[in-house]
Amino acid sequence: MPIRRAAVLTVLLALAAPALAQDRGTLTPKPLPPLANPDDPSTPAKALFGRATTPAALPPQAIGGYARGCVAGAEALPIDGATWQVMRLSRNRNWGHPRLVAFLEKIATEAPRKAGWPGLLVGDMSQPRGGPMLTGHASHQLGLDADIWLTPMPDRRLTRAEREEMSATNVVRPDRRDIDPSVWLPEHLRLIKMVSREPEVARIFVNPAIKRALCREAGSDRSWLTKVRPIYGHNYHFHIRLECPAGEAACHDQDPPPAGDGCGSELDYWFSDAVLNPKPRPPGKPRPPMTLAGLPEACRTVLKAR
Repeated sequence: MPIRRAAVLTVLLALAAPALAQDRGTLTPKPLPPLANPDDPSTPAKALFGRATTPAALPPQAIGGYARGCVAGAEALPIDGATWQVMRLSRNRNWGHPRLVAFLEKIATEAPRKAGWPGLLVGDMSQPRGGPMLTGHASHQLGLDADIWLTPMPDRRLTRAEREEMSATNVVRPDRRDIDPSVWLPEHLRLIKMVSREPEVARIFVNPAIKRALCREAGSDRSWLTKVRPIYGHNYHFHIRLECPAGEAACHDQDPPPAGDGCGSELDYWFSDAVLNPKPRPPGKPRPPMTLAGLPEACRTVLKAR
C-alpha cells in the first residue's frame, strides 16, 4: 500500500474508533472521580473535558479543528422532539454549537416530508464543552458533528432502558462489500441525500458499502454524492459534519472534498484486499494522549469558565 494511502487509512480508522451505536450505555451512570491534580500539564485533555458536565457560559464559538478543539456556549439538543429522540443519554453527548442544534431540529422536522423518514434517532454529538472524549471519537470536538442512527425512529417514545441498550441497525453485509438488502431501505438514500444537500453540511461519513449503494442508486442527480465520504465503522449510523459558522475565525474548516461523485477508483480502493484484510502489524509504541497544551489556547478558557 502506498505510504500516502496507508497514512490516510490510519487517520480514518482512528476517526472510526469505538463508542459506537451498538455499544450499550448504562441506566446508572456514575460521576467520574475528581482528578488529584487537574492542573498538571501532563493530564490528558480528555480527562479534563470528559469531566465537564455543563457548557461554558460564554458566547457560542467553535474553536480549533474537528479533532483538536472545543466549543464555547454549547446547547443541548432536547432529548425528545416530535421527530427525534436522543439515544445513549448516559454519555451526556447531546451537546453542540447552537448552529448544530438548530440544524438537527430542522432536518428532523423535514425528514418525514422530504425523505419519508419518520424521525431521527440521534447518537453522539459533543460533550458540553467539546474537546477530546474519554472513549470513542477522535473528532466531535467542535460541537459541529453528529451521528444519526440508520434505524428509523419508532412511532412511540423509547424507554430509558431502550435508549441505553438497544442497538442501531447494521445495514452492511457481513462480508463488508455491500449493503444488506434485507434492511437497506430506499428511505436511507433519500435521508442521506436530503441532508447532504444542505449548504452548511461539509461532509457526511458513511461505511464504504453504503457509499457503494448510494452511487449505484443515485440516478442522474449525483452532485450531492461529493460530500458523502467513505470511512469504516459507520455501518450503524451516518456522521454529519457542519462547516464552521460564518464569522467564527477561530474555527478551522477542512479542505473541501475532492471534486466528482467519489464513485470511481477512489471507492474501489476501500474494497481492496489490503484494506478489507490488512496484514497484522507489530504493536508500536502508543502515542501519548493529547494534553491541554495541544489544543488552542482559548480552549483553556472554555475549560475553566463557569
